[in-house]
Amino acid sequence: MDNRDELRAFLTSRRARLTPQAVGLPDFGGRRRVPGLRREEVALLAGMSVEYYKRLERGNATGFSDVVLDGIARALRLDEAEHRHLFDLVRTANDGDRPRARRSIARTTQVRPTVQQTIDAMSTVPVFVQNGRLDAVATNALGRALFSEMFTHPQTTVNAARYVFLDPRAQTFYRHWEADARQIVAILRAEAGRSPYDTALSGLVGELSTRSDLFRRLWGAHDVKEHRTGLKIVHHPVVGDLDLTFESMELASNPGLTLLAFSAVPGTPSHEGLQLLANWVATETTSPGPTAAESSV
Repeated sequence: MDNRDELRAFLTSRRARLTPQAVGLPDFGGRRRVPGLRREEVALLAGMSVEYYKRLERGNATGFSDVVLDGIARALRLDEAEHRHLFDLVRTANDGDRPRARRSIARTTQVRPTVQQTIDAMSTVPVFVQNGRLDAVATNALGRALFSEMFTHPQTTVNAARYVFLDPRAQTFYRHWEADARQIVAILRAEAGRSPYDTALSGLVGELSTRSDLFRRLWGAHDVKEHRTGLKIVHHPVVGDLDLTFESMELASNPGLTLLAFSAVPGTPSHEGLQLLANWVATETTSPGPTAAESSV
C-alpha cells in the first residue's frame, strides 16, 4: 500500500462529502467540477495557503506540523477516528522509502496463558480476542459458541472480515449485515493506516477485493472507524435473535490485541438467549478457543 496515494485518496474523499453550505461558506452557484469542497475552500477553512494544502493532497507530507494537521482535520470535519487516521497516513507518508519503514511488523497471534485462563473463567460472558486485521486470536467457550460459524474451517485462519464477506451464512447471522460489513471495512482501513507494511493485512485486503465486489466498493470509500463499543444484532443458529452490547479493551500485556466482551440487558429475551447458549455450551465438549494451529498466521 503506497501511503502517499492513500493520503491523497483519503483527503479527496473527505472533502468530497462536504458542501460549502455545510461548513458555512457562501456558494456563488455555477458549475462545480468536483463533488464537495474545492481545495481552495479547504485551505481557507484551515487557515493556510492553497499551494500548501495542495502539496499535502498530492501526498507530500513533509513539514506539516501537528497544529497544521489539526486545522485541516477541523476544516474537513473529521471525527476522532478519521483525525487519528490522518496522522497515521502523514507519518507513514513521511517515512518514504526508508528501510526501517519497509520492515513488516510482527503481529501477535496468541495470548499469554494467564490471559486465556482469565477469559476462560468468564463463563457467562462471550469473549473474543482479535488483532488489528480481525484474526481470531483467542476466545472463551461462550465466545466460540456465539461465533461458531467462523470456526467451521479450522485449517484456515479464523478472520471476521473473511467470514462477513465470503461466507453466505454471515448475511443471516448479522441481522444488519450491510452495516456490519461497512464497519468491518472501516476498521481494516484504520488498521491499514497504522500498519501499512503488514503483509498479511495487505494479502487479506487483496483477497477480499478480488472475491467481493461489495468489499472492493467499500474499501474505495476510505471510511475509517474504531471498534470501541456498540451493539451486535445477530441471529444465532441455536438460540435465535440476540441484541448484544460489546465493550472493547486493549490488552496491555499483548500490544496490538483487543478483547471484546459481549453482554445483554438483564431481563430481556437476549439475556435469556445468552443464558440458554451458556447452558448449551456447558453440555458440549468443544474446545474453549481456537488452537494454536487455528489462530496462527
